[in-house]
Amino acid sequence: MENKKVLKSGEFLVDEIEAGDIFIPEEFNEEQKMIAQTIQDFLDTELYPNIEQIDSPDINLMKSTLKKAGELGLMGISIPEEYGGFGQSFVTQMLAAETIGAGHSFSVAFMAHTGIGTLPIMYYGSEEQRQRYVTRLASGELIGAYCLTEPGAGSDANSGKTSATLSEDGKHYILNGQKMWITNANFADTQVVFAKIDKDRVLSAFIVERDYPGVVINPDEHKMGIKGSSTAQIFYNDVKVPVENLIGNRGEGFRIALSILHMGRIKLGANVLGASKKAIIDSVKYANERKQFGVFISTFGSIKHKLAEQVIKTFALECSIYRLSKDIDDLIEKNKASGMDKGKASVEGISHYAVEAAILKVYGSEVLDFIIDEAVQIHGGMGYSAEMAVERGYRDSRINRIFEGTNEINRLLVVDTAMKRAMKGDFDLFGKADALVADLDNLTDNKKEGESYFGEKLRNIKNFKNLILIVIQGASKFFDKKLILEQEVLNNLTDMIMETYVAEAMALRIQKMELLGLNHSGLYRQMLDVFIYEAADKIRKPAQDAINSFAGADSIHKYKRVAGLLTNVADINVKDARRKIADKLIEDNCYKF
Repeated sequence: MENKKVLKSGEFLVDEIEAGDIFIPEEFNEEQKMIAQTIQDFLDTELYPNIEQIDSPDINLMKSTLKKAGELGLMGISIPEEYGGFGQSFVTQMLAAETIGAGHSFSVAFMAHTGIGTLPIMYYGSEEQRQRYVTRLASGELIGAYCLTEPGAGSDANSGKTSATLSEDGKHYILNGQKMWITNANFADTQVVFAKIDKDRVLSAFIVERDYPGVVINPDEHKMGIKGSSTAQIFYNDVKVPVENLIGNRGEGFRIALSILHMGRIKLGANVLGASKKAIIDSVKYANERKQFGVFISTFGSIKHKLAEQVIKTFALECSIYRLSKDIDDLIEKNKASGMDKGKASVEGISHYAVEAAILKVYGSEVLDFIIDEAVQIHGGMGYSAEMAVERGYRDSRINRIFEGTNEINRLLVVDTAMKRAMKGDFDLFGKADALVADLDNLTDNKKEGESYFGEKLRNIKNFKNLILIVIQGASKFFDKKLILEQEVLNNLTDMIMETYVAEAMALRIQKMELLGLNHSGLYRQMLDVFIYEAADKIRKPAQDAINSFAGADSIHKYKRVAGLLTNVADINVKDARRKIADKLIEDNCYKF
C-alpha cells in the first residue's frame, strides 16, 4: 500500500493509524499458510511422537531432528536465496516462529540455531563468512549457538570478562574465558562468541568452531523445563581463533548483541503465541471429554470463564505480533530503497522497534504463563501428571520470562527506550504531555454524541495514551534524572503501555476484519469489549500507584480525577460475552479464532 502510514518505535503513544494501515493474520497468503502447514506437519510426524525420548534428554535425537528440519528447508526461511535460504518476509518468519513455538524444547533449540546462532553472521559477517558458514547453517549441515552470558554478567552483558588477544604473528585471536546458559552447547558446530579484545571497553564478536583446541564444553545442566534442549557452560582456554573469524568490526560486538536480542525478543513473542494456542487446544479437548457430576466440564461456567480468557489474551497477543511484523517489513523495504544492503536493512529494521520488541517479549511470556497455568487447572489432577502435554508445557513455559533479557529488564527498557527516542526527536512525547498537564483541570474524556462502536473503543485507547503521557510528565518532573532509578514507577508505566499497545492492535484488527467483510457474528467485538473493560482497570491501578509516588497534596486529587476519567469505559456483561466466546471454542473443539 503506497500511502500506508507507519509509526516509528514508540510513536504509537502520541499518534494513531487507520485500521487499513495494519496487517492482520486474515491476510496471510497461500505460500505463508503452506510454510506454516509444513512446519505443523513436521511437528506432528517428527517431533511429537518422539518428544518423550527427546526430553529424556537425548541430545543426539534432538540434533538429528534439527537436521531433518534443515533438510526440509525450515532453517532457511529468513536466509536470502543466495545463501541457500528462501528469503521470506519478516511476517512469514514470525508465522514460522509461531508455529514452531508449539514444539516445546525443540522450539528452543531450533530458534537458537536459526536466530541468534545464525543471524549475527548473516547480518554482520563478511561475504566469505556468509558463504562459509551461513549457507551450511541454513541447510542444517551445521548447528549454531550464541555465547554471550557469563557468570556475574547476566543482564549486564558488556561487563563480561572473556578476552581476546591478538597473537604475535597477527593471524589469530587467543580467546580465554567462560560462557554459561548456552543453548545447543553440546551439539553446536559453530558458536558466536562475544569477548573484549585487549583492554577494549566494549565487546567484539567471533565465530568459534567447537573443534578448535581449547574449547571445553561442560555436561548439560539439569533444568526445570525444556529438558530436551542442550544447555551448558563453555570454557575457552587459549583458543586460537583465525582473525578472519571476527564478525563485523572490532568493538561492534555489543551492538551486534543488542540487535540480535531485539530480534530474539520479537520472535519469542511469536513462539509463545504458538505455545498458547496449543495449550488452549489441549484445554478445550480435555474439557470436552472429562465428565463430572454426569456432564462434561466444558458446560461449567467457571471452565467457560477460563477458556474464554485464554482465547481473548491469545487473540490480543496475535494482533500485536502481526501488526509489528508488517511494520518491520515496511521499514526493511524502506531501508533497502535508501541504498542499504539486505543484511543491514533487515537488522536496522528489526532493531528500530526496540520498544515494541520489549512489550511483546514481556506481554507474550506472561500471557503464556497465564494460559498454561489455567490449562493445568482445567485438567485438574491430571494436569499435574506427566501423562498430559500440559504438564510439559507448564514447565517449559517458565523460562520465557527469563530468556532474551528478564522481564524485569525489559519492563525498564520499554519506558526508557521510548523516552530516549522522544528526546532524540523521533516523536513529540514531552510536548504533548506538557500540554495535557497544563490543561489538567479542563480535561475531559472526549466522548461524542452518536459515536460509532470503533469510535468509542479507539477513543478509550486514546484516553489510555493520554493518561500514560500525563503520568510520564508528572514522574519526569518530580524525579528528573533520578527517574531511571525509580524502577517501580517505570514498571507502572510499562504495564500501562503494554495494555494500551495490545488493546489498540486488537481494536484495529477487528475493525479491519469488518472492513474485509469478516466478523459476521459480532463475536470479535465481544472479545474487544471484554479486553477494553479489563484493560481499564489494569491501567488505572498502576497509574494511581505512580501518581501516589510523585503528586503532592495540592495536585494529587487532580491527577486521580484524571486517572478515573481517562479509564472510564462502558459497562458490559462480561459473563455473557465470555460464555459466547467459550461456546465457539467448545463447539469447534479447537482454536479457530
